[in-house]
Amino acid sequence: MSSDHVISLIGFPGSGKSTVGVLLAKRLGLEFIDTDLLIQTREHATLAEIIAASDHHNLRRIEEQVLLDMPIGPSVISTGGSVVYSPTAMERLKKVSTVVYLRATYVTVEYRISLAPDRGIASGADETLADIYSERIPLYEQYADITVDVDNTPAETLAGQITALVDAQ
Repeated sequence: MSSDHVISLIGFPGSGKSTVGVLLAKRLGLEFIDTDLLIQTREHATLAEIIAASDHHNLRRIEEQVLLDMPIGPSVISTGGSVVYSPTAMERLKKVSTVVYLRATYVTVEYRISLAPDRGIASGADETLADIYSERIPLYEQYADITVDVDNTPAETLAGQITALVDAQ
């Protein structure tokens, strides 16, 4: 893999984008960028605080703007779970990177999210986790260049699988 490569990780919250992303970037000698952290730095608030202060649509707008404004060089980018609601942001990522979908079953994400109850998930007040999951899956599949199943697979193993799959493209 060339050192000028860009890999964007998409997937539901709890799918392991940040964990796998750090390991993948280290393995490839690339910068790691977590867009959730960029959002929190820009807004001086956690994702949950941003949602509580306004609404999930505002978080999605901020996420889109961060992705459109940030310089993208050789890196591994961990995106927010709701990035797929922005065709404009996804078009940019598709143009400059290999988009890898970390696919986790509903049972897996439900469990992992239960371990971090303060996690900010961009959703309407009347939407259940299952509703959001069902709504997003087709979007992740639509934008993915590569799909990797993450259930019961260690993050280091996933980083190796992604490296091999990107190399094979």
